[in-house]
Amino acid sequence: SHQGQGNTIPHLLFTAPTGYPHEGHPRQPPALITSTMIFKTLAIASTLLHPCAAFTPSSPLAPSAHLTATPRHQHRDSSFELHNDATTSTSESIEPPPLNPLLSQIKPSKTVEVFSLVKQMEAEGESVTSLCVGEPDFAPPSCVLDAATAAMMAGQTTYTAVTGTNELRSAIAADLKSRKGVDYNPVTEIVVGNGAKQCVYQGLLAACGAGDEVIIPAPYWPSYPEMALLVGASPVILETAVEDGYLINPAELEKCLNEHPKAKVLMLCNPSNPTGGVHSTELLTQIATVLSKHPNVVILADEIYERLVYTPDGTTTAFASLPNMRHRTITINGLSKSHAMTGFRVGYLAAPAHFAKAAATLQGQITSCASSVSQAAAVSALTEVDESWLANNSKVMKEKRDYVLGELERMEGVSVAVPPDGAFYVLPDVSGYYDGDDTRLCLDLLKERKLALVPGSSFGAPGTVRISYATSMEELEVAMTKMREFLEGL
Repeated sequence: SHQGQGNTIPHLLFTAPTGYPHEGHPRQPPALITSTMIFKTLAIASTLLHPCAAFTPSSPLAPSAHLTATPRHQHRDSSFELHNDATTSTSESIEPPPLNPLLSQIKPSKTVEVFSLVKQMEAEGESVTSLCVGEPDFAPPSCVLDAATAAMMAGQTTYTAVTGTNELRSAIAADLKSRKGVDYNPVTEIVVGNGAKQCVYQGLLAACGAGDEVIIPAPYWPSYPEMALLVGASPVILETAVEDGYLINPAELEKCLNEHPKAKVLMLCNPSNPTGGVHSTELLTQIATVLSKHPNVVILADEIYERLVYTPDGTTTAFASLPNMRHRTITINGLSKSHAMTGFRVGYLAAPAHFAKAAATLQGQITSCASSVSQAAAVSALTEVDESWLANNSKVMKEKRDYVLGELERMEGVSVAVPPDGAFYVLPDVSGYYDGDDTRLCLDLLKERKLALVPGSSFGAPGTVRISYATSMEELEVAMTKMREFLEGL
């Protein structure tokens, strides 16, 4: 170790990279880096990389000192500040460089916030009943897991084309044609992404930008307005009525479009998150008739829940299949909800070639391809899973929905005007409690009964709470008991 500097930092040797020397870069002897030089460098770096504590030659480094993360509660992004436990520096009072001003407009996902809080409570040893996340409680089909294993063993662990493997894009195109009646070219009109959420964002970014407006029916998935802001557009909220099951009213849509000539995109989530509402073929046709008067509006059809429908025929109509709608529709779908593949992160965008090409260009600069192993599993999901497996899961979800609706009906001051026909959510009205403050209700429910729900205000539906029944029946029974007893105690 280096002597005479009051520490025991060993010498560090910097050697030239492999391949040196070459012309213009003769090999140099190794450079001796002393501990004094290290401390001076760290002291300079610490002033540039605040909030880390500054290093000085008198500051104890490792192993006695360690860094801890402290939440920065004053910022909405719940980021973390790093501090050196062993010393305090005046550099901590220096403000860090400012963030992108755009972030001041973006709200964090309330669902993610609640889920993170639940995980934190569980890590601290508390038992929490959570109905906040839209994630099926069953496992993917065994053939899907086998396909993922086989792909790894066969060495399919490298990059694929940005838009996905030929096998998966062909399987997606075949599925859409056979089940939904829409024909897409797998080479030019389908983009496989890292989950449907990425595909939604890329679809929006491809279709609109600064100065445009995005029509978002409320209640809505909380990411829609924030994504609109991220692409530079302005979200325009189209209110729906609880007595209509929170479905789009064509007359109200036409009025909204007439009042907003800058509207470039209509977000259409069918079945809906968070309401579970399902737009019928008749209603979708009426919506298409309205849109035919506004030819420049693109429809971003988020159909991720289309395999979970509880109407007599158990299906939904793809918006792109309606007359004169394919050329202006960007369809989003995936396998997370239908095949319980949330962690595989595979979604897709199906659209006319100019939209798909734009989305592929964006993805190439953001994440590149989806996981090669996940894509192999997705091929199996689309080509090997029997329809009876999917039908049975839908049947079980309907039974859970019916149970939750029955339990909510027993709770005084709680109502569901129109039972949901799809997805795995219920959005009951609880405005009779806490003067309609659904956020305070959810916080007290979590604190006092250890039951996690998501406030409806985060979905554009104040005075409601979103319940995800995509969990075990045993968990639902515990959750409904907790909710009923909590409300009875108010």
